[in-house]
Amino acid sequence: MKTGLMPIADALANMLAVTSAINSTEEVSLFDASKRILANDLISPVNVPPVDNSAMDGYAFNSMSDLSKPLILMGKVLAGATYDRDLQVDECVRITTGAPIPNGADVVEMQENTEAISNQVSFLQSVRKGQNIRQAGEDISQDSTVIASGTELSPAHLSLIASIGISKVIVTRKIRVALIATGDELVEPDGILQPGQIYESNRYALHALLSENNIDIIHFGIIKDDPKRIKQALKAASEQADLVITCGGVSVGDADYIKQVLDEIGQINFWKVAIKPGKPFAFGTIGKAIFCGLPGNPVSSYVTFETLVLPVLNRLSGQKRKTPMLLKATASENFYKRPGRTDFQRSICFLDDSGNLMAKPNGKQGSGLMTSVANANCYVVLEQQQSNVPKGSQVQVQLF
Repeated sequence: MKTGLMPIADALANMLAVTSAINSTEEVSLFDASKRILANDLISPVNVPPVDNSAMDGYAFNSMSDLSKPLILMGKVLAGATYDRDLQVDECVRITTGAPIPNGADVVEMQENTEAISNQVSFLQSVRKGQNIRQAGEDISQDSTVIASGTELSPAHLSLIASIGISKVIVTRKIRVALIATGDELVEPDGILQPGQIYESNRYALHALLSENNIDIIHFGIIKDDPKRIKQALKAASEQADLVITCGGVSVGDADYIKQVLDEIGQINFWKVAIKPGKPFAFGTIGKAIFCGLPGNPVSSYVTFETLVLPVLNRLSGQKRKTPMLLKATASENFYKRPGRTDFQRSICFLDDSGNLMAKPNGKQGSGLMTSVANANCYVVLEQQQSNVPKGSQVQVQLF
C-alpha cells in the first residue's frame, strides 16, 4: 500500500487497471434505453432513407426537361404513397416532403420557385440534377455499423435506432452501487441535531450523480464509528454491489476506521491522492466488489466522485473512456494555490463584452463549503505543481 500522495493520472491508471467491464447484459425497449450502454455493435438492416425522396414540397421532374416552357402536371405523390408510372421528359408531378421520387425524375424544385396554372407548371429559375432529393442510404447504408458497442445511448441515438426498424437493444446490465455514510456526528436531514452533530448531506449529491448515470443504488444509510458495524456493512455491501462507496472515515482521525477494516476484509491499492479537495481518498477491493472511500467533507466527496469514481463506473459498464473537455479561459481575478496537489477550484466562467471566455473563483474554496459548488458553473483546474495564478493568465476550465 502506498501512503504518499499519488498523482491523479497514476491513481486513475491504477484504478482502471484492476477494473473490468461486467459481462451481464439484458434486452430493453428503446423507451427504457436512454443512458444505457450498448453491449454490441448495432448493424443497420436497411438503408435510411429506404428510397430516394423529396427534401421539400414542390415539383419532381427530369433535369433534361426544357424549362423555357411550362411542364405538364401529371398528378401528385404524397409521403407514404408512390407514383405508379414512369415520368417522361417535360412532365412533372406535385410532390410533398418525404414522398418517393417517381421513376424518370431526378430533381425537385421548391414550390416557391414555380407558377402553376391548371395542369401546367412554369419554373422560374434553372435547376441541377439531384437538387432537393434525399438519396437512399444517404443517412445510413444497409449493413453499416450505426452505433459502436460501449456507447452511452442518447435521445438522438434512440431516434437513430428506431429509424432502422429496431425497437429493442442489448445493453450492459445496470451497475449496482452500495452507498454508505460513516460518522457518529451524522444525522439524517429530518432528525434533531444534538451538540456536535451535523446533517448528513453527501449521499444526496452522490445519489443524484449516480442516478444521472442510470445506476442502481443500494442505500446502507449512516453507520456509526464502530469497527464491527462498519465491517458488517462493508461485507454486506460487497456481496450485493459491483462498487461500494463510503463517505468519511478515510482520514487519519482516531475514529476513522475504514482503512483498518479494509485491511482486514479486503485490499487497499492506494490511499491519499494529490487532489484538492479530496486528499484522503481510498481505493481497493472487497471480495469481487470495487471499493472507493470518499472523504467526509461534502466538496471533497463531490469532486473525488466526479474525478476518480466516474471513470471506474464507466469502465465497469463497458462504456468508452470519457475524457473531460478542458477549455482555455482568461482569469479575471487572481487564483491562489500552493504546489503539491491538482486543485479543482469552484469557479464561474463567463463571456466578457468582447466575447472572450473568462473565469473567476467562486468565493471561498473550503472543502466543507458546498455553496462553492452549488453557485459555480465550472472547475478551474490548476495542475499539481502550479502555484498562484495572477489575473490575466490563461487557465483550464472544466464546465459542469
